[in-house]
Amino acid sequence: MSGDRPALPLRTLVTLSVYWLGILTIQYGLGTQVVPAMVEDMVGAGYVGIGLAAVNAVAVIASIFVQPTVGVISDYTITRWGRRKPYIFIGGLLDMVFLYGIATSDTFVALVAFYFLIQVSSNFAQGPFQGYVPDLVPAQQVGTASGLMGLMIVIGAIVGSGIAMFGLQPGGSLLAATLALGGVEIVAMLIVVTRVHEGTTGPKRTLSWPRVALSAWGADILGERSVLWLLLVRMLFLGAAAAATSFGLYYFQRTHGLPREDASQFVFYATVVVAGMSGLASVPAARLSDRFGRKPVIYGGMVLTGIGLLGMALAPTPELAIALFVPAGIGIGAFLSVDWALMTDVIPKHTSARYMGILNAGTAMAAPVFLIVGGLTMDAIGRVANDPSAPGGPVAAMYVAIGFLVLAALALRQVDARRRELGEAAELAAA
Repeated sequence: MSGDRPALPLRTLVTLSVYWLGILTIQYGLGTQVVPAMVEDMVGAGYVGIGLAAVNAVAVIASIFVQPTVGVISDYTITRWGRRKPYIFIGGLLDMVFLYGIATSDTFVALVAFYFLIQVSSNFAQGPFQGYVPDLVPAQQVGTASGLMGLMIVIGAIVGSGIAMFGLQPGGSLLAATLALGGVEIVAMLIVVTRVHEGTTGPKRTLSWPRVALSAWGADILGERSVLWLLLVRMLFLGAAAAATSFGLYYFQRTHGLPREDASQFVFYATVVVAGMSGLASVPAARLSDRFGRKPVIYGGMVLTGIGLLGMALAPTPELAIALFVPAGIGIGAFLSVDWALMTDVIPKHTSARYMGILNAGTAMAAPVFLIVGGLTMDAIGRVANDPSAPGGPVAAMYVAIGFLVLAALALRQVDARRRELGEAAELAAA
């Protein structure tokens, strides 16, 4: 059990978290700036919502099926590298190939195809990577590891948004910026592959590989009530958080009337504020959750995020909107750091990558699901107003995000936050 393992040095915990920096650099660079700009150019302002829905529908499909399936395969993989590293290495290399395809796409169909492929390769690496914390980190350090993960997400968000911003400026190179996003991920991937010592053994495989892959979708998952509710919580909360980032380009362009290059800069400023506040909140929130429990801290994060989204919806100027990203950033940071610890607490440990992959399918689905719902809402407001770039479209999307937060809070009530092994011990004692 994880509680019997010796404590890991801080440098090891940092190394275990660093791949998140690479993942989020690509996700934020593409999701907040590159893809929204390309979609608007390809389909026109009046059909942005439909375009985003199509692009992100393929992301949902890839994240649902690839991450848990490859995760459970890695649980039973035995190589000289270990169980997880081969998948992380291959997925990272393929990301670079598909990033080039995205940057050079000259049709909407090509963009959708390459965006689907990069979701496949990214989730191919992420599924196995999710197993590292349950595999290697002792229970008493899960909160710290979760906080470090939140910090890496923050750094990745700033780096990714900043690189993409330069690609969208007059005279900037979208191709160079997009490949630079992948370069950051390659460095993070190599650090993990060369520095993490994961061992070379795992659970004994008694099924054929096709049956192992299918076992990711075994009916036993239906008995994991807390896992399923937490999947819904993650999807709804992180979808709401996407309103503050993935819709930022449209929000500053349409609601506040900024040209694209200025809107891109404000998206970067907003990302820095959100990421900076998240970084400041992540480690303290994780420690508070160790003392007072995971769910109270997550509820607090939801409230702060909702205050920030409501303020953005009502903000009369872009400068005031940037200020209102502060509470949203604190709330997002609290959620990201503590939610990871809660995931580690509630999953079965014998096939950790399988369950972490299933839960992180909620992460991967979050922005696409919100972009589909929020994007179609934004398009509908434009049609009602007879203005494809109606200022009220992005504002309506902010209110949709607040609705997502309310549903996430209701779903969290159904999650049993006790650490898995402690809950099982209590049930055995009662029996």
